[in-house]
Amino acid sequence: MFAAWQAGVWKVLAEHFRPDLIIGASSGAWNGWLIAGGATPDELIEQWHDPSVAATWLFRPELLRRKAQSLYAHSRPQTPFGLTVVEVPHFRSRLVRGPDVTWRHLAATCSIPGAFPPVWIGSRQFVDGGLLGSLPLWAAEDMGATRAIALNCLTNLSFRMLRALLKPRGHTPSLEVTLIEPSETLGALHETVCWSHSNIERWIELGQRDANHAVAQFTM
Repeated sequence: MFAAWQAGVWKVLAEHFRPDLIIGASSGAWNGWLIAGGATPDELIEQWHDPSVAATWLFRPELLRRKAQSLYAHSRPQTPFGLTVVEVPHFRSRLVRGPDVTWRHLAATCSIPGAFPPVWIGSRQFVDGGLLGSLPLWAAEDMGATRAIALNCLTNLSFRMLRALLKPRGHTPSLEVTLIEPSETLGALHETVCWSHSNIERWIELGQRDANHAVAQFTM
């Protein structure tokens, strides 16, 4: 649910630039898929205002996959797009580019281990792309990026500890990165899987404030 903050950030950023490519992991990949497909900022925000998104995260695989199928049926990237998934049991991050993305990849990138089973794609199984890094900047480099604006909504201590333990794949020093993160704590860990209208509103508004601050720094 913290990815609702990204929707608030995008509402502001969309007024200032058009990305050459979009990369996402986990629910950030769903946001990215819609943005790459031409969704307006308000349309993206509306996705998070829809209470049905809550059902997707109630540990019911069929609902997660149904949502992934709906996203795939109603949107196709118009901007170069990529998402990451993690192959199990080898625990390897994989980049899947726009033309190769299927609804199964959209489901897999959000299949949190322990909450959802791995998604079979061909003869291999895949889980949440954010497991080995919620900021797949290496994937952006693989797709040709030299500069990146990175939106990181997972700043809680638990996520920082997970990154320290799993040591996600990094990017090279040649990639110029502008990092935008929440200026306030988004909430407790359990709130990442519980839809709340008040939280969604708060996170979107905070995303807009954080993006406005970032844009002001860009233009100084």
